[in-house]
Order: sequence, then C-alpha cells, then structure tokens
Amino acid sequence: MLTAPASMLVFENAAGRVEADPAGFMRSHWGPAPRTLAETQALLQHLSQGMRRHGWPLVLINQVEMTPFSPEEQAWITQQWLPAAVREAGYRAGAIVLATDIYSRLATAFVTTNVHGLPIRYRSFDDESTALAWLLRQR
Repeated sequence: MLTAPASMLVFENAAGRVEADPAGFMRSHWGPAPRTLAETQALLQHLSQGMRRHGWPLVLINQVEMTPFSPEEQAWITQQWLPAAVREAGYRAGAIVLATDIYSRLATAFVTTNVHGLPIRYRSFDDESTALAWLLRQR
C-alpha cells in the first residue's frame, strides 16, 4: 500500500506548529496551550518564511484546539502580519478548520473579516478533509 509523504515540521512552539506539506502548501496547527504574543508572532513568521521559501501561497490552518486570539494578537495579525505575508510571501488563500470553542471562532472571524482589501481568500470548515479539498482547488 502506498502512502502519501508526510509533512515536514518547519517550526514548533507553545502556540502550535508549522509544516510544509509535499502536496504544495503550508500547514499551521494551533495547539490548546496558553500562548504569548511573541509565540504567536514566531509561529506566523515561520509560516510566512515557509510560504516564501517554497513559493506556496496556500495554507491549511487547523484551529480545532486553539484558544481565542487576544486583542493584541488580533491587532498584530490584521495590521502587520497579514499585509506582510501577502506582500512578501504571496499569501493568497487559507482554509481554516474551525475551533470547537465559540470564542476562538469569533476571534478568528474578526481576523478573517478585517483583511482590509488584501487579495487573500479565507474559507472556514468543520473538518480537515473538506478544507483540504477546497484549498487544493485554489491553486
């Protein structure tokens, strides 16, 4: 039986992990642990570096276990990271597997609806297989 090659771990900290998927996209998996703004920044900066290094503008974002973004995280992501990721790494589409926690879902909705006219597309899903199918159609 043939199996697909495994994703390669790029970075990991208390916020979660970033992986390069051999199918041609980046993965971010947010963990359940409390995190600092610096840990969130490090995770997302490694995500953009991976997109830039591989030339992959697509990200599968698993937030199933994630705790809500803080107001500081939301501000940094929408005002600094997203514009830079689009401009410098070519970030174009994100498929989000939503958290089970309603407050996490609301915090993510704030980010995805405040992209300030950036050429990026987000879509939210309840399961990873549907998210992955959508993401691969964005190539």
